[in-house]
This record gives sequence, structure tokens and C-alpha cells, in this order.
Amino acid sequence: MMYSRPTDRVEGHQAALEVLEATSFVHLVSADSSGFQATSLPMILDSESAHLVGHLARANSHWRALDNVPVVVIAVPSDSYVSPGWYPSKHENGGRVVPTWNYEAAHVHGVTQLHHEPAWLAALVDRLTEKHESHRSDSSDRWAVSDAPDEFIAQQLKAIVGVSVSIDRIEAKQKLSTNRTKPDQAGVVRGLSETLDAPTRMIDTMSKALDAAPE
Repeated sequence: MMYSRPTDRVEGHQAALEVLEATSFVHLVSADSSGFQATSLPMILDSESAHLVGHLARANSHWRALDNVPVVVIAVPSDSYVSPGWYPSKHENGGRVVPTWNYEAAHVHGVTQLHHEPAWLAALVDRLTEKHESHRSDSSDRWAVSDAPDEFIAQQLKAIVGVSVSIDRIEAKQKLSTNRTKPDQAGVVRGLSETLDAPTRMIDTMSKALDAAPE
């Protein structure tokens, strides 16, 4: 069970899926008699089948332990350090503030299925490529699987194993400083916007939550 304060809990299956879908890279965790195994990999949401789909390197022995087993997939779309120096309230309570960490997370509990079929793998690689290449600003230079020779792609597909995970249960949370006052939340948004590695999604998500919060 994911720990969440009431102010952080994402309510509703569809809302939780939206947090999951915002994630490109996840951590797939399984357990057996030998202990835990984990692989970090890109996965995408297949809404029609209600599965997460991705692939592992065939050289990664983890896949051999993933045939029809329960797993947890951990997804974190965005996260950021929060400085207490961003809270206007720090001047009002005698400095009784501490740093924290804001983040979004989704935990998927489900059962795996392995895929070795070349057609399934080719379709997956096409979908992964199209999704991530679409984020490039220069659309004229986006790469497609069809840009590479067919025989080369066929060889590459032999080096991976597909995996799908049923979404039997999903929990999500968005820790966005919603336990603070609106001025403190606005201070965090300003502070994040001025950091050297500004976390764009966290800023946008916090801004939307702040706009939607009651006065």
C-alpha cells in the first residue's frame, strides 16, 4: 500500500492512469525465492488492453523470472527538492520550517506476460519511437524505425524480449505542497521556476493545483 496523506492522494482510476501515462521511464520489480529483482526501462500505457508494455534486453536475465508473475511497476513523472527558503511563512513562525521533496508517483500491481513474437516487438518499438520522437522540436529530423535497414532492425528485435503488465491495481499520489498555505505554494512555484534545472512538469502541475485550490 502506498503511503499518502489525504491531501496528496490521487482519487479515481482515470486520474491515477493520467499520472502513470505522464511517465516515460519506470522501475519493474519482481520477487521470487531468490529475492527481489528490478529493471529500469521505458514502458507505455496501452489503454485498449489496460496494460503497460515495454521490453528488456534479452541479455538481462530478469526476463526469465517474468513469465506470468505478480510485479510492481513504480513510475515517477516528476520530482523536486523544496527549499524552506521559498515559504513566505518562514518569517512568521520563528523559522520553524524544514526542506522537503515534492513528487508524483504511480504504483501498478499486476501480472506479467512475455512476448517473443517479432510482429509484437516491432509494433512496440514503433510505438515507443513515435511517442518519444514526437517530443523533439525539430519535426523534420525525427527518426523512425523505417529509417534503418529492415535486416538490421530484425537483428535488433532478436536482442530484446517484450513484457506486458496487467493493471490490476493502481495507486497514485501527487505531493505538491498542498498541505501549505497558498502563499507558500506560490513561493515554491516561484522558487522552482528560478532553479538552474527547473523541473518543468512539476512547475506546471503545481501551478494547475494552485489555480484550482479554493481561496
